[in-house]
Amino acid sequence: MNKYIPKIIGAFINFIGFFSSKYAAHLSVTLFSSPKKGKTKSNEAGYLKEAIQEDVLCNDLLIKTYRWSGNKETVLLAHGWESNSYRWKDLISILTKLDYNIIALDAPAHGGSLGKRFDAILYSECIYVVAKKFNTSTIIGHSVGGMATVYSQYNYQMQFIKKLVLLGAPSNFEGVFQRYIDMMGYNKKVSKAMDNYILKKFNYLPEYFSMANFSKNFTAKGLLIHDEKDKIIPFQDGLDYKANYSNSKFISTTGLGHGLKSEIIYNHIISFLDA
Repeated sequence: MNKYIPKIIGAFINFIGFFSSKYAAHLSVTLFSSPKKGKTKSNEAGYLKEAIQEDVLCNDLLIKTYRWSGNKETVLLAHGWESNSYRWKDLISILTKLDYNIIALDAPAHGGSLGKRFDAILYSECIYVVAKKFNTSTIIGHSVGGMATVYSQYNYQMQFIKKLVLLGAPSNFEGVFQRYIDMMGYNKKVSKAMDNYILKKFNYLPEYFSMANFSKNFTAKGLLIHDEKDKIIPFQDGLDYKANYSNSKFISTTGLGHGLKSEIIYNHIISFLDA
C-alpha cells in the first residue's frame, strides 16, 4: 500500500490545482521540503554525546555541530536528506585515529538542528557559516550534502577550502525536482506552478541550479565518487561532475549503492586527504 501513497497525495494536489495552481504548488513544494525522518535516535544521540557539541546560528536557526578534536587540518562532514551526523560514525572513527580535527553538522530540520523545512540553498548557507567558524580546509558531502557543498563553494568562494569530496551528489536540482514530480504524479499545470514557486522564492528556475556547471572553475581539489547502480541519484550525475569539475578525480564503484559506506570508499578518502 505504501508505494501508492505518493500517487494518492499527488492526485489530491492535482485536484486542488484545478482551483488554485498557486496553492497546489505551495503544498507540493512544502511536502518536498519537509523531511519525515532524520532526527537523532536515542542510540545515535548516545554516540554523538562523545563529541564536543555546539549550536551555531544560521538564518535564525540553531544548527547543531559536533567536534572531535585533532591536530591535523579540519574536515567538515555534511550528511544527506533525512539523515544526520551519526551516518559518519565509521569515517569519524578512522579520521580521529589519524588525528584530523573533525566537524559534523546536522542540516536544518535534521538531527539536533532546529527548523521544520529544508532546502539545499539554506543548507549551503549553513555549511558556509560552519566551515568559516571552524576554519575548515576540507568538506565531505554525501548526496544533497554534496550538492549543498558545491553551491556553498560557488556562492561564497571560500578560499580556505582546499579540498572537496562529493559522494553520490546530485549534479543538478532540475533532475531532483523532476524525479519528485514523477514519483508524485503531478500534472503539467501543477509542475509548471511549482517552477514559478521556485522562481519567486529563489529568483531562478530549477534548471539554473546546475552544480556540475558551478564546479567548472573550482580551484579546490575534488574527489568525486558515484556508484554505477545508485538507485537514488543517477550515475549520470556523477559523470556530469566528471565532465565539468576539471580539478578533480572521479571514481566509480559498483554495488555500494547510494550510501557509499565502505572501507573501499574510506580508503579513497584517506588517500585523497593525505595527498
